[in-house]
Amino acid sequence: MANEGVSDNSKAAEVEELKAFISKQRDARQVKKALAVKLFYQGYGYEAIIAILDVSMGSVANWKQAYEAQGLSGFQPRHQGRQGALSPADRAAVIEWLQQKPIWTLGELESHLASDYDVVYESKQSYYTLFQDAGLSWKKTSKVNPKADEAAVAAKKPRLKACWCATGTRLNRGT
Repeated sequence: MANEGVSDNSKAAEVEELKAFISKQRDARQVKKALAVKLFYQGYGYEAIIAILDVSMGSVANWKQAYEAQGLSGFQPRHQGRQGALSPADRAAVIEWLQQKPIWTLGELESHLASDYDVVYESKQSYYTLFQDAGLSWKKTSKVNPKADEAAVAAKKPRLKACWCATGTRLNRGT
């Protein structure tokens, strides 16, 4: 048997602990790690586990060692994520700036961040996220079209209404 160093009682208890962890865990990465260790304790060899889970032998060995040293917490991801380009205080200031402007463009935000904060994002999504956090939509910059000519719109309305009435009358007559 591949894992003779662990007693049968200990293996059974660890298998049950791993089963409970797997059934409650939502993170697929942690489930895969726990499943590899569980299979090992159930008597599967490294080759079988590698074939079943499509992972490397080094990964299985590392996960087993982490579990034996730290228990279930050994399956937790170790990465901390990337630190944001803006500090929390700067981010709050940018969001406040966005909320105070009646009309904005993506170019204005890019320019503002580059000149005032020395920040240029690689992806447009980072700018869109700032808009979203400010309660704005990047798809619509303003409630009112800033280029709209109120006089031209008012002049078109009677003409359009006349066209709609004429079309409705023709449709009712069947012509």
